Amino acid sequence: MSKVDNLNSREKKFNKIITVVSIIVPVVVALLFGFKIPDAEPLSFLPPIYASINGLTAIFLIAAVVAIKNGKQKLHQNLMTTCIVFSLAFLVMYIAYHMTSESTSFGGEGVVKYIYLFILITHIILSIIIIPLVMKTYAKAYLKQYDAHRKLAKITFPIWLYVAVTGVVVYVMISPYYV
Repeated sequence: MSKVDNLNSREKKFNKIITVVSIIVPVVVALLFGFKIPDAEPLSFLPPIYASINGLTAIFLIAAVVAIKNGKQKLHQNLMTTCIVFSLAFLVMYIAYHMTSESTSFGGEGVVKYIYLFILITHIILSIIIIPLVMKTYAKAYLKQYDAHRKLAKITFPIWLYVAVTGVVVYVMISPYYV
């Protein structure tokens, strides 16, 4: 098998994994969101923690861009890997919270409520879209397809940053209404 064939084969495998994960994660999250663990103690301490993780993700994403623009490839790689770990930690805590606690309704009214709903809805939609984008961007770098990685990262970065920042904004806006 030639080097090109091997690369194509590896990329096809990545694409299959990316497709499966990109479908399974939102479906599982949606299913678990509706499931409550009977008699479980509410994990009400988690929202400020996972909101902080979103904030850290945003900071690390920006730091990763600065690192690569300054030619620090290894630092960039480590920061991006950390962002993925942060996102996974967020997801686990978010699911755990919602499996043990009732959802909190936003109590604001008027224009503020529409702003909140716009931010929340775009955050949710883009948090689903970002899954395959992050995985595909990471795979391109892993496969040393740096031109394709850079091209895709120009799309992935602003969306991921938006999701991370709006995660914090949603928390700040809804936090007064937590029980």
